[in-house]
Amino acid sequence: MTTPAQFPHHHTIVVAAFGGWSDAAQTATDAVEHLLEVWDCEEIAEIQSDEYYNFQDNRPEAVLGGAGEREIIWPTTTIYQAKCDALPNTDVYLVHGVEPSLRWRQFINEIHGNIPQKEHAVLIGLGAMMADVPHSRPIPMNGTTSDPTLQEFTGFDSSKYEGPTGILGVMQAEFDTRGISGISLWAAVPHYVAAPPCPKGVLALIRGLEDILDISIPVNQLMEDSRAWEAGVAELMIDDEDVAEYVRSLEEQHDTAELPEASGEAIAREFERYLRRREK
Repeated sequence: MTTPAQFPHHHTIVVAAFGGWSDAAQTATDAVEHLLEVWDCEEIAEIQSDEYYNFQDNRPEAVLGGAGEREIIWPTTTIYQAKCDALPNTDVYLVHGVEPSLRWRQFINEIHGNIPQKEHAVLIGLGAMMADVPHSRPIPMNGTTSDPTLQEFTGFDSSKYEGPTGILGVMQAEFDTRGISGISLWAAVPHYVAAPPCPKGVLALIRGLEDILDISIPVNQLMEDSRAWEAGVAELMIDDEDVAEYVRSLEEQHDTAELPEASGEAIAREFERYLRRREK
């Protein structure tokens, strides 16, 4: 992945993630939740759940309030406007929700209709998948875009994937027909620690966003959580030699494949990222 010298100017940036098929270990939705925590955000719309969810597939949750009262939390999708000081002339919107069961085109129409329309908009979809990767190495990332200008600035290629897709893929295709270019950013998280959360995967997605947008995003607590998560996984492996041996084999495969990266462009990219964060 080539870090852009400067992300092309866009008046509107939409960052979206949905729980479900494209959200292994809740990594993508947790990344959006992190942005909600570190940026000044205001809710501007909530998509009504009755129209789009089969509640046997996405069941509501019962929770108890501070006084012991019972409340039902329904699956839904919420749109926020975010204030990002690093992007002073850009409207930033965050879409956080659950992949719908029904009426996907209508669902996407609602999202599109609740985002004020300006020229030069881009949609950045965040996703995560389970993969044969070791928890002790950097989380592999994959970025794609079909927009030639964005390809030039990000170094991403067009996706070659064919097969079943989720709401992110459909949303990007629908937005593209309306003149809104799309970028997909996916993290590959270890399948043998599938239970959420996966803060190391969240950190990888946030770092990916930083590289795409050429900005700095606060991650101090996320870095601490990632180190604690990695240490916790390593401790669990002490009692399971079969898993430990499997992870060692994944580490060997990863290290062998990454040897060509330990020079030149990769080192320069990391140094540029370090300098950029020091300046900001």
